[in-house]
Amino acid sequence: MYIYGKNVAYESLESPKKIQKVFLEKDFKEDKLLQKIKEKRVKIEYLPKKELDKKVNGLHQGIILEVEDYEYAPLSSLLEKEEPLLVILDHLEDPHNFGAIIRTCEAAGVDGIIIPTDRSVEVNGTVVKTSVGTTENMKIARVTNLVQTIEELKKKGFWIFGTDMQGTDYTTLDYRGKVAIVCGNEGKGMSRLVSENCDFMAMIPMQGKVNSLNASVATAIILFEAVKSRRG
Repeated sequence: MYIYGKNVAYESLESPKKIQKVFLEKDFKEDKLLQKIKEKRVKIEYLPKKELDKKVNGLHQGIILEVEDYEYAPLSSLLEKEEPLLVILDHLEDPHNFGAIIRTCEAAGVDGIIIPTDRSVEVNGTVVKTSVGTTENMKIARVTNLVQTIEELKKKGFWIFGTDMQGTDYTTLDYRGKVAIVCGNEGKGMSRLVSENCDFMAMIPMQGKVNSLNASVATAIILFEAVKSRRG
């Protein structure tokens, strides 16, 4: 997998992640990064910008790292705390949204993210770039069936919070205990079966003419309200 960008490179070079190779633009002069690469004893290949552009579809800032594919966590590792706070992504497709959500989850202290194995974005270079490398600090589990996973979580004492414009004002809900917050697909929202298995529906009141928010923004708003509620 290729990951790219200076901030992502810093995060990866500071982590135990195995870096197989570093591709640098010919006139790359970021001394701190060059020193980190030297300390890691990673092979460097200098390339023209045009060649780097062919390797990734994004702003690489003159540095691309070839690393091992992201290692997903087992679901059980997300449940180790007494009262975990989880985020479930119901077939999210946009890697930029996924990366932004990972970054928000890491900042909020979320214990893990659950995604389905089918019809869903995976952790790739764009996701890592958008998350500013916070994928290194976030447990992400992939499951074959979201509904079955939600049912299993409920049996373990979890409360499942979905989002719906006909739901309850998100600021009035109690997010204490074992909690999983579901973020729906960018266009379709939550699937019917996932929605039917939610215990609560959180609604973010809108004051303007727009009747919905970007998936990552809505998730961030509800997440930090949940964090606030859990501290109270």
